[in-house]
Amino acid sequence: MTDPLTLPLTTAEQDAIAYLRSPAAIRDRCGYLFELACADRLSHFRCDLSQLERVADYVLQVMRSDYPDLDVPFHSRWRHFEVGGPARLQQLDQHLASLSLVEQAQAKFDLAVVSVLLDAGAGADWQYVEPGTGQVWQRSEGLAVASFHLFMKGMFSSDRTHPLRVDAFQLQQLTESELADGFQVSAHNPLVGVSGRLGLLQRLGQALQENPHWFGTEPPRPGALVNGLIEQSEEKILPANAVLQAVLAGLGDIWPGRVAIAQINLGDVWLHPALPNTGVGSQLVPFHKLSQWLTYSLLEPLQTLGIEITGLNQLTGLPEYRNGGLCLDLGLLQTKHEAVRGDRHLPSSEIVVEWRALTVILLDQIADMIRQKLNLEAADLPLVKVLQGGTWTAGRKIAATLRPGGPPPISLESDGTVF
Repeated sequence: MTDPLTLPLTTAEQDAIAYLRSPAAIRDRCGYLFELACADRLSHFRCDLSQLERVADYVLQVMRSDYPDLDVPFHSRWRHFEVGGPARLQQLDQHLASLSLVEQAQAKFDLAVVSVLLDAGAGADWQYVEPGTGQVWQRSEGLAVASFHLFMKGMFSSDRTHPLRVDAFQLQQLTESELADGFQVSAHNPLVGVSGRLGLLQRLGQALQENPHWFGTEPPRPGALVNGLIEQSEEKILPANAVLQAVLAGLGDIWPGRVAIAQINLGDVWLHPALPNTGVGSQLVPFHKLSQWLTYSLLEPLQTLGIEITGLNQLTGLPEYRNGGLCLDLGLLQTKHEAVRGDRHLPSSEIVVEWRALTVILLDQIADMIRQKLNLEAADLPLVKVLQGGTWTAGRKIAATLRPGGPPPISLESDGTVF
């Protein structure tokens, strides 16, 4: 892992890297593009805020349908493990019952990390037939269920006496055929970005080995991060942003082909030329979607240790195609030319960067509008619950209504590491 503190960086480079790793930078940079959109000064999208209340009403309707008492859990990978019922997590808890609470949390960190990193879009044609039940799952739920069963089989552990573990050595030995077989990939059941997913897991293995401070040595594993976060907590209180910073610092090098400052891989950070060029990194827009999704997914195991998570609303909404699709499908965002919907776009494209940036800000506004309607404060209904309740499900629902199979309104060229 390349740590900016160990390289001869200029003060401007160090400041830029630290800033671009912060949730504040996400909102600042996305907010700048949002203001341009509201003034109709972006190239690809405009905003129609007259549709905001309509979108909030739609999301609230979905939320009340799924959570009539409005007792909404966090938007995290654990919800996908629960699809179809709680049996899988009950099975996991039974297998971990002989371990201490800290060891149980470490195992759940291992599972969450590897499953989230495998969660980029599966494509519309892939499905997973669950062993034992024969149930068929697709998209994020399918990836979650598949990764859960691979974890339970010990696929990510090099120690067969401790199968419920993810370690650096086994991740680096994984082959594409093993991963494809685990996900039931075939010519008739294609999964988008298998090689990209494998590369991500292998780089995860390298990062675990190169960061003993975070991930230990016997063996290096994501679960060791639990110990460092416990140490960071004060009187069992831990800011959510501290978890995000640990994820970004410890796993920053795993992302392929990303923008870098002085050889420091910035991760899910992209260029947009509409931002003013005022210095190092000034035209870059950070999102850290998978890192924030992972952060949200690590909070629940920490809570089982009696740790109180504060500052939830410092983190941002997740700019992916369900949340972004919701805004576009319900008219909160409007496209300005045919190529936006007609062509396929890489994550680095100006179109996708704009779409994602506007989504971040609009998710905040949707959440605020829902809270107003329910007469709740942000602490009572944090953004992470609005996402779950919520915008992600609503985005999927409207997509299924408008397009056979429910694909996003914009076609994405995915490498298995962003969406």
